[in-house]
Amino acid sequence: MVLEVALIDVLPGHEDAFAAAYAEGHPVLAGATGCRSVRMTRGIESPTRFVLLVEWDSVEAHEKNFRATERFDRWRALIGPHFAGPPVVEHFLDVPA
Repeated sequence: MVLEVALIDVLPGHEDAFAAAYAEGHPVLAGATGCRSVRMTRGIESPTRFVLLVEWDSVEAHEKNFRATERFDRWRALIGPHFAGPPVVEHFLDVPA
């Protein structure tokens, strides 16, 4: 399992519209093959900053089953107009305890 972390800054005044677009697009992302869970958080100190957390079976599942499909186009069409700039996206692996 890998964790996708996307830091998303939205345009000031677009916070509620972005949250509504996320709610509408959630099933598009969550329904992708290899997607295990999806969670969006919003900054307290920086209310225009959101963090998207997605658990995938693998990086390949993210890239091939979502990013390379029309699902990504639909997702991006919903949330993209609210971006203040391109999101910063990275993948992470758990560290064993």
